[in-house]
Amino acid sequence: MELAEKYFDLTDDPEEAEAAVVFITSPDSDTGGYSIEDRWTGGNGYIPITLQYNTYKAVHTRTHSIAADNPVVDSLITDRSYRGKEVTPANTRDLTTILDTRTAMDEKPVIVVVNASKPFVVNEFEREVDGLLIRFGVSDQAVLNILTGAFEPTGLLPVQFPADMQTVEEQAEDVPHDMEPHVDSQGNRYDFGFGLNWS
Repeated sequence: MELAEKYFDLTDDPEEAEAAVVFITSPDSDTGGYSIEDRWTGGNGYIPITLQYNTYKAVHTRTHSIAADNPVVDSLITDRSYRGKEVTPANTRDLTTILDTRTAMDEKPVIVVVNASKPFVVNEFEREVDGLLIRFGVSDQAVLNILTGAFEPTGLLPVQFPADMQTVEEQAEDVPHDMEPHVDSQGNRYDFGFGLNWS
């Protein structure tokens, strides 16, 4: 907050604000894809890792996993499939914050800055915002320099950003760049190597 005050006149009142900036992180499936509770209640322990903010139910996964069993975790499990199971990211509230900010700001610009640790499903909110800046751990000052126009963005996506979770689940794990990427409201494809500058 202290750093942002050097760049902007801050206010909590949407009526006074000219624009809103929402800082979030990529969806956080803090389970790591395994739940001891699921195993204790008769499941195989394996649960989805989601790349979206809303609760995700795995309906497009393989019925039988091709992953080998893991005798270290549980020698009785020979199938890691998590089809039919649900997971909710720890930070699902980030999506609500974006949508609530959109409502509060009415027609005024809403910019979302995502500190990403992995690709994520952008289509849950992309059409609701006026700008999206994806950062992979760069400093807050670098982000503020871009937001204020002091520095031109030059980064390119190091991964594909999927159109949806069905695309994620149906991809071939051993084939690079085979996911259908998100296409935004301006027709840009969030594919490997995509990025925009001011021009």
